[in-house]
Amino acid sequence: QVQLVESGGGSVQAGASLRLSCEASGRTPTTYAMGWFRQAPGQEREFVAAINWSGDTTNYADNVKGRFTISRDNAKNTLYLQMNSLKSEDTAVYYCKVSASWGQGTQVTVSS
Repeated sequence: QVQLVESGGGSVQAGASLRLSCEASGRTPTTYAMGWFRQAPGQEREFVAAINWSGDTTNYADNVKGRFTISRDNAKNTLYLQMNSLKSEDTAVYYCKVSASWGQGTQVTVSS
């Protein structure tokens, strides 16, 4: 089983930046894609971004494209999400995912 621990969330003003991290440990697959999802209050969990093992292929949700950047450091088993130009609608709990495993989430709150 893979353990995932997210960090880096917080409360910021609109237009600010945050960088989320997710460290993987335990029985990680030999190579594995990683992804970020988020869930706002009263809404379903939605896809934010994903990255393949080598880091040369990324995908983003349309509503974060151009503002968020996903990256990873395989030597540290860590996934990152650089979030710039944050908007109030980015407020959510952000989760990372590897295979069927989820982290506990980190809260991001953006006030306008």
